[in-house]
Amino acid sequence: MTQPDLWQLHVVDDDAAFRRSLLFLLESMGWEVTGHASGPEFLAACPEPDDRIGCLLLDIRMPQMSGLELQRTLGERGWTTPVVFLTGHGDVELAVQAMKQGAFDFLEKPFKDQRLLDVVSAALRQHEATLQRDSKTRVAHEALARLSPREAEVALLVARGLPNKLVARELDISEKTVHIHRQHVMEKLGIGSAAELTRVVLQADPGALD
Repeated sequence: MTQPDLWQLHVVDDDAAFRRSLLFLLESMGWEVTGHASGPEFLAACPEPDDRIGCLLLDIRMPQMSGLELQRTLGERGWTTPVVFLTGHGDVELAVQAMKQGAFDFLEKPFKDQRLLDVVSAALRQHEATLQRDSKTRVAHEALARLSPREAEVALLVARGLPNKLVARELDISEKTVHIHRQHVMEKLGIGSAAELTRVVLQADPGALD
């Protein structure tokens, strides 16, 4: 994983004493952590998605805005940061609902410190993998966008494993033209083989070759 100073954790809980103890525990791991007393306070401080690796720890029951409401709002704003819910006794049904809405995990208070640290570490690893995958997808999209419409057609067929002869037949063009388009595709994408082309196409759209 990347260095801890590149990670951003947020704790949203209206219990000031509990929030302070949680901040102290998480900061002892070298993580950058910010506490918020409510959902609206968090949204005011962080109106846009954070592009750093992170984790959000949300109390599920809070005045003004519940943890579930905050989770939905963050999803609407494009946040991909994993959410770990902190629940009180009897909140398991709500926690299950949160999991269905995409929460990473939930912890029922009181919980052991090590259990919390293990869950947060797993959430950070997942978010790092998500950001890396999204970055590769974005790069692949940008690369394929440089192709002309005909080059894009040739690229897709070559990525599916068709030889030049069959690509030519499929597009009703000559093999020589296919060869020229294929060379242009490789040059624009900075690759040297059909296998690499397949990888780029799949990174841009995992279902493109179905």
